[in-house]
Parts: sequence; C-alpha cells; structure tokens
Amino acid sequence: MKLSIVVICWNDGRVIGQCLRSIYAETSSIDFEVIVADNGSTDGSAACVREHFPKVQLVENGCNLGFGPGNNAGFHVARGDYVLILNPDTIIHDRALEKLVAYADCHLEAGAFGCRVLNLDGSFQRTAQPRPTAGRYLTAALCVRWLSRLLGLNLSDTYDGWEGRTEREIGFQAGCCLLVRGELLRDLGGFDERFFHQFEDADLCHRIWNSGSSVLFCPAAEITHIGGQNRGGYPIRVVIETERSKYRYFHKHYGKAGALQIHRISLLAYGLRAAGYGLLHCLRPSEALANRLATYRALIRWSRCLNPSRFIETGEEPDLGFQSLATARSPGKFAPT
Repeated sequence: MKLSIVVICWNDGRVIGQCLRSIYAETSSIDFEVIVADNGSTDGSAACVREHFPKVQLVENGCNLGFGPGNNAGFHVARGDYVLILNPDTIIHDRALEKLVAYADCHLEAGAFGCRVLNLDGSFQRTAQPRPTAGRYLTAALCVRWLSRLLGLNLSDTYDGWEGRTEREIGFQAGCCLLVRGELLRDLGGFDERFFHQFEDADLCHRIWNSGSSVLFCPAAEITHIGGQNRGGYPIRVVIETERSKYRYFHKHYGKAGALQIHRISLLAYGLRAAGYGLLHCLRPSEALANRLATYRALIRWSRCLNPSRFIETGEEPDLGFQSLATARSPGKFAPT
C-alpha cells in the first residue's frame, strides 16, 4: 500500500462527503486507502460515511478523543508507506496527493511534507511555519515580524513575504494536511496524546527534525482548507485549551525555562492586544471588537493566575470556569515520552 489517508471526524457531516469525493476523484495513479477516525460524532457523520463511501475504513472511537489521539486510532490500522493526515474540511485539487507522494519519493532526506493550502477565496493559508520558539513569539507579540525580512534573519513566527510558491524546508506543517513516512510515524509513536487541541502537529514535526529527517514543502500540490480562516472566532474555552497545549509544548521541548519564558511573552502579547482592541472599541464600537477584547481580557486573567511549572507537573490551573475540553492525559499508548 503506497498511501494511507487518515481523516479525523467529529460532527463534520456537512463537509466530509465533499472531502472524500475529492480524494477519490483526484487520486487514481497510486495505491491508497482512506481511513476515517470518528470521534463519537452525533450528527450522523459515521453513518453517512458507511452508507455512501463503502471503500472507506471507519474507525469509531466512541467519544471525542481530540485531534491527536483520534488520529492515532487511525494510524494504528494504516498500512501505507506514507500516511497523510487530513482534515475533513479540505478539498483535493488537480491530483494533489499524487504530486505530493511523487515529491516525497524524490526527497529521501525528508520525513514529512507539507503542501500549498488555500482558503476558499483562493488566498494562501499560512499552514507552513517555523518551529515555535520564545523569540519568534516575542517578535509576534511586539508586532515586529517585518524585522525578520529586513534583517534577513529567521526571527518571525511566519515566513514573512512567502506565498508557498517555492520549495523550502519548513519548521512544521499544520495537521490539516501533513504527509509523513509511515515507518517514521510508527517509530515516533504518532501524535503525543497530551495535546488535545493545537501544537500536536508542531510537536510531531519537531520530533521528526530531531530524528535527523527534515520537513519539506511541495508547492505543486494544492488543496483547499475551508475552516482555516475561522480560528479567530474560537470560543474562549477552546482558546484556553490552545494555551494549555502551548505550555505543554514549550515545557516538553525547552524545559521549565521555556515554559516560564512563554508565560511572560504571552502576558505581554495579550496586554498589548487588549489595549489596542480597547482603544479601537472606544473609537468605533462593534460586537466583533467587543468579543475580541473580551477574549484577550479572559486570557490575561487566566495567564496571570497560572503557575506554568505547577500546571505542567500537577495540572493545577486557575479555576475561572474554563474547564479543559479533555481529561489530562499521560503520553499514552501511542505517544512517546
């Protein structure tokens, strides 16, 4: 089997059909299988897949395990030389998966591969990014990403000025569409199950780099990712879940000092943005600005009360009504220590 395509699903009945149809319509020259890992959908997604896509192997997890653990269940039955991690709200274009696999076959030095991801309007979606570091977060916090391009240094948390039209090494590719060599994915244990929402893809690519392989970007392969433009509208409880993953990531890869650094930088970033949105809301009040302001104020309250070390060691965090979306997990059966 050349390629296993693992599609995570949680109440994605409105979009997963279009995703699966595009896979089969645009992929024919390679031997592939499609695995849908369903995280306990209640909207009939699993039944729809079973009825309309009989070739798909359906893995029913029974509950919402989160992105990483849910995908791991799919990885367990994947047989391909390559495993493609794919979101259900994506659309494959112009033989994209065939192009991506062909590119991977020509670059044996790399362990994972990203492709050009587009928004619905055709604009470039910045899913390929440098590895997260405290310095890059500080650049973003101070709104001086332009310094990276001006000085010719890799200081930014994005590839400023790059629109994904050229090949390059990348720090990581977002998990909406990430191709990984199957043997390497199995050796690394898949996603670390401590990450329930966000940073699991950055962590996986970080470990791929540490294994001696690189992560490469293939501009010839293009897909559309429908949901990528909506992250700014996440409910505060989901935003806080991302914060939890951020601290786990920085502690895992940069130790206690890294977690403390990102705590200070996060407080700086949220304070500056709360001040900015507060000023804008005073000048031209709107519901959208009010919501953004409320989000940053909640982030400030939560972050001020957080002790990063105790959070990592014991799970202790501020009790401000933002309960975790998942029970705290150990690295788990599929994830590395």
